[in-house]
Amino acid sequence: MSDNAVDPEEVRHVAELARVDLEADEVERFTEQFGDILEAFEALDEVPETEREADLANVMRPDEVHECLSQEEALRNAPEAEAGQFKGPKVS
Repeated sequence: MSDNAVDPEEVRHVAELARVDLEADEVERFTEQFGDILEAFEALDEVPETEREADLANVMRPDEVHECLSQEEALRNAPEAEAGQFKGPKVS
């Protein structure tokens, strides 16, 4: 990638939009880092396209109806219950 893919003025502009004050050395460092990031994205263009997989089959089983737990069984391991219901911490 060329050295001027991102120029310092663009970095200053983005920093201003983000309301971030940058020192001169930070502008220089971020300019270089943004260039590296853009270069990494350009590498993605070199990844060959692949054929799409054939239609996938649904591997999920159909729902099955089973006997439900009783209220007592459901609350058996609850840390705290009240009036036949789970009791959780107060959320104000």
